Amino acid sequence: MAEQAKVYFADFRCPSWRENLPQKLARLIMTAGFGDIDMEDKYVAIKMHFGEPGNLAYLRPNWAKVVVDLVKSQGGKPFLTDCNTLYVGGRKNALDHIESAYQNGFNPYNTGCHILIADGLKGNDEVSVPVEGGEYVKEAKIGRAVMDADVFISLTHFKGHEQAGMGGTLKNIGMGCGSRAGKMEMHNSGKPFVKQKKCVGCRACAKICAHGAPQFGPDGKASIDTSKCVGCARCLAICPKDAIASRDDEAPAILNKKIAEYTKAVVDGRPCFHISLVVDVSPNCDCHGENDVPLVPNVGMFASFDPVALDQACADAVMAQSAVSNSVLFDKDCACNQGDYFQKAHPDTDWQVCLEHGEKLGLGTRNYQLIKI
Repeated sequence: MAEQAKVYFADFRCPSWRENLPQKLARLIMTAGFGDIDMEDKYVAIKMHFGEPGNLAYLRPNWAKVVVDLVKSQGGKPFLTDCNTLYVGGRKNALDHIESAYQNGFNPYNTGCHILIADGLKGNDEVSVPVEGGEYVKEAKIGRAVMDADVFISLTHFKGHEQAGMGGTLKNIGMGCGSRAGKMEMHNSGKPFVKQKKCVGCRACAKICAHGAPQFGPDGKASIDTSKCVGCARCLAICPKDAIASRDDEAPAILNKKIAEYTKAVVDGRPCFHISLVVDVSPNCDCHGENDVPLVPNVGMFASFDPVALDQACADAVMAQSAVSNSVLFDKDCACNQGDYFQKAHPDTDWQVCLEHGEKLGLGTRNYQLIKI
């Protein structure tokens, strides 16, 4: 049996005036060994999700400030980061993404540091990173700013996910750090398609494509020749009508394995630390422009150097709770106060595949020791 990884935990109780929740999180992080990382004059990427406008389940910027302040106290140069989305919404390019983050409170005055959208203005500023042991991904397409950092920290809102089953640390890192082309590679075979009703035949996609993949019919509307397409996703960024989209047709198990392999690309070869807050455990991703009732009550804060152990500990803590009575779990024909809540919320998914594959890749172990502070 693999040696147990240490996962540190603190609940959300603050019965005394002597300590508030941000202070408790700082104490948890430092107890978990955060202070042992050399950050002096180092660039430190703090990867988190800024929340799609309209969603209110994302982590408040107050949590980010705790991490930022600790990085600064150790001489580091922190920045908050995420990559652009594939889908149409408030975070599909760097300008909209930063504006959305500001709307949700992530400005330098609240967090103490700046935001860098890792894959650039249009989502194509990426680095190809080899994946050691990758079965599905040999070279991951990662946002450049993430790979330019000397130290990598993940700050995760632990929740459900409609495609992966669970949105934990591996999801935050693997999917979140993929450039637009990287996200497309994870979600499908890497080939976009054109929504014919939206296409106006402007040929902007043809001008940006270096491989001649966009083709035009008698009506002037585009289609994608997948034999020529290399999956760079530049056409998704350039289309003025958002007529080009990702198919998102990958099987959930393969998607989860690709997420683990992308995580491997991000964390290999440099100091990393991981924080996960099990709060507002919504059934779906914060990429939604809305959020539903949490599946379970708020649990607490977790931290570890091992991302696999961290996800496993958070999942176990969720499963140990009683389901919230008016959550989506009670819309299902199931025994709602027992079993796997994530699988019940999204029956076609299996979140455990991601952790199993991450363990196989050497990302960490599912065998952990929970240390409560």
